[in-house]
Amino acid sequence: MSSARRRRRLPDEVRTTVVRAVLCLAFTLVGIVLAALSSYADSWLMTPALMAMGLGVFGTMWCLLEILISRQVAAQRMRGPDSASPMAGSRAPAGPRPAPRPGPPGTAPPPAGQPRPQARAATYPPVYPPPHPPAGHGPRQPEVTTR
Repeated sequence: MSSARRRRRLPDEVRTTVVRAVLCLAFTLVGIVLAALSSYADSWLMTPALMAMGLGVFGTMWCLLEILISRQVAAQRMRGPDSASPMAGSRAPAGPRPAPRPGPPGTAPPPAGQPRPQARAATYPPVYPPPHPPAGHGPRQPEVTTR
């Protein structure tokens, strides 16, 4: 890559949950090692080590789920209320503005200072063609009245 890209720093609540998950994983690994060594030695420590390992596995899964949830919450907070764009509701970034993206092929961009035409909103329910007349009837003819 020509320019070095820096990763954005995680929000504080996400970093806190990641640290908690790493500590819980370390606790689980210590329980696994202790359970394995105490099973080789036929020690009474095997039962508490197995219990600690089970709690550690449960806690590690809980922490991983918490990481996913806190990342989603942080991303939602960055997006702003009721928006799908990550930058909606935020200030414009400092620096030069990017060039506008071209439209569909064969169309010219709108002149400077004029807004782009809005896309037509879809109607709901969708409009379908009228159903066919029952069989045996031809197209309706206008009634002719004579006097």
